[in-house]
Amino acid sequence: MSNEAVVQEETAIAAADVISPEQYKKIDAIIEKYKDKPGSLIPVLQQAQDVYGYLPHIVQRYIAKGMKMSPSVVFGVATFYSFFTLVPRGKHVVRVCLGTACYVKRSEEILDKLKAELDIEVGEITRDKKYSLEAVRCLGACGLAPVVVIGQDTYGDVAATKVMDIVRKYE
Repeated sequence: MSNEAVVQEETAIAAADVISPEQYKKIDAIIEKYKDKPGSLIPVLQQAQDVYGYLPHIVQRYIAKGMKMSPSVVFGVATFYSFFTLVPRGKHVVRVCLGTACYVKRSEEILDKLKAELDIEVGEITRDKKYSLEAVRCLGACGLAPVVVIGQDTYGDVAATKVMDIVRKYE
């Protein structure tokens, strides 16, 4: 990707990072509920992510100000826990297990097929914002290997040649 393309993409992402008045109200209510409770940053971030969809820097800074803490503390917590995301996710998050049992049963081929068909890399979102792609180390379903999870639905014994049939169910 050229430098110009990177700048255009970052500008588009930054332009999308605008908090609506309705979202401000919801985040304010969350902060108000937790601001005086020690150790409440994680539930604040979880609920703010539910409101906004992810935790861009503008949301993190707003929370830091409302909670009277350093933005670096908020960023540290948001980046430490895997259930927080700093980038938008698609409507459907597709997770491919790359743990040992799944990897031995060729889960990397499934991941490669998804990357090619969805035209995205791991950690990215499709242009239509329908899908995000994640590679995970273990989904705890080794007996079903190889495993793909879409949203809350788990699919076992998935073949690379059939994975797009599963994904298309979510269109």
